[in-house]
Amino acid sequence: MKISANEIRVGMLIEYKNDLWEVLKTQHVKPGKGGAFAQVEMKSINKNTKLNERFRSSETIEKASIDEKKFNYSYDDEDNYYFIDPKSFEQISIKKEFIGDKGKLLSENLEVQVSFHNDNPITVQLPNQIKCKVESTDVALKGQTVSSSYKPAVLVNGLKIQVPPFIESGDEIILDTRSIEYVKKI
Repeated sequence: MKISANEIRVGMLIEYKNDLWEVLKTQHVKPGKGGAFAQVEMKSINKNTKLNERFRSSETIEKASIDEKKFNYSYDDEDNYYFIDPKSFEQISIKKEFIGDKGKLLSENLEVQVSFHNDNPITVQLPNQIKCKVESTDVALKGQTVSSSYKPAVLVNGLKIQVPPFIESGDEIILDTRSIEYVKKI
């Protein structure tokens, strides 16, 4: 679907130079001399490279057509994570390096949103918040308010995060999956 350069927004996926790009930043500029343009910073979904491009207001860009489906996490092996469609029971696999550290947050039957472009998975979106258990954390020192009020902790899944001083080993917490940060204690 063709869109005007003025309609480009952050988070949008566009097809440009035979690749799929995610828009990271966009700024509309009206210089004193010449026509207006959109300054767009994009990241390639396939090659993981960045590109800064200027599009004149009169140009049209191809917006990528994306299909989104809900899947439940099933299991993993050395190279892949496996997901099952809860309606058709169709199974798909996605390479571990594609998902990265967020793969450690996957738990059995966790519902995720998978986006497809031309039948190829391009993004896996986890729920915004996930329940996790703290495996170990340092003991909070009383009166330690001069430095930051957070301390390091290791979760059961191996992720290292910062938590408030009142969190102890064995506590269950809510974790924000977008930033991988502590939200609250359960």
